[in-house]
Amino acid sequence: MRLNFSIGDMTVHRIVEMESPFLPAFEMLPGLTQEVLDANRDWLQPHSLGPGDVFSLCYQSYIVRTPHHTILVDSCLGNDKQRGRPEWHLKTDDTYMRALAAAGLTVEDIDYVMCTHLHDDHVGWNTRLVNGEWVPTFPNARYVFSERELATAQAANERSPYAGYTDSLLPILRAGRTEIVGDDYQLGDHVRILPTPGHTDGHVSFGFGKKRDEVVMTGDLIHVPLQMRYPELSFARDKDPVLAATTRRSFLERYCDTPTLCCTAHFPTLSAGRISRWGAGYRLQSFD
Repeated sequence: MRLNFSIGDMTVHRIVEMESPFLPAFEMLPGLTQEVLDANRDWLQPHSLGPGDVFSLCYQSYIVRTPHHTILVDSCLGNDKQRGRPEWHLKTDDTYMRALAAAGLTVEDIDYVMCTHLHDDHVGWNTRLVNGEWVPTFPNARYVFSERELATAQAANERSPYAGYTDSLLPILRAGRTEIVGDDYQLGDHVRILPTPGHTDGHVSFGFGKKRDEVVMTGDLIHVPLQMRYPELSFARDKDPVLAATTRRSFLERYCDTPTLCCTAHFPTLSAGRISRWGAGYRLQSFD
């Protein structure tokens, strides 16, 4: 399982928190047929497709070290959080922090935390519990939230308060650590936002590199490898499945057969690689 990549003047680290079964294939991808699943079973197993035809997901952050900043993209699940899924609920393990240390980093080293969207499994380590209070995990970091995404989360919380907003977003806002950005956001000459709506209204991806997108982070634009081969297969929980499919194909086509390192949020091994063409679709191949 490769955890580190060197690309141009940048280094990328995978910070893996957990891999676990998620949902049955036909529940996760309502457009999937038995014929398509059977035709792809050999290459999906055992990493992506497990026993009982249940898809597994990896929960991971990526840290990009540019010449100017150390940036963490998506902060996974977190500890001590009240969550609906048993494997996410009230975790107390040290896996994430050990992975951070293995990359030679501490929480103090992170300059920016950038969230592709604000679902619970992408914001959990935004905060940690200290003496009964939720405080920013990365004390020196600015937290970058899409303006549209944050507005949606705030509106949802006003309708029905939920734990993820209370424990992982509100403490960051109150601490004054946020940068609320539009679709034209850039950070210096190495970082830019890539609007990728569909999974949520304000979902974004991120591109890194001085002269081109040498590295891209997909967030939940893509959940499982089968969606690369068949981009029109949208996740059951996408806010706008049709838009998600259109955005996904456009993104994959843009970076297909280029040197760009594509870092997916939820693929088990292989999680990061180059996009290549596969018939009418695409696949992720090892980055050499």
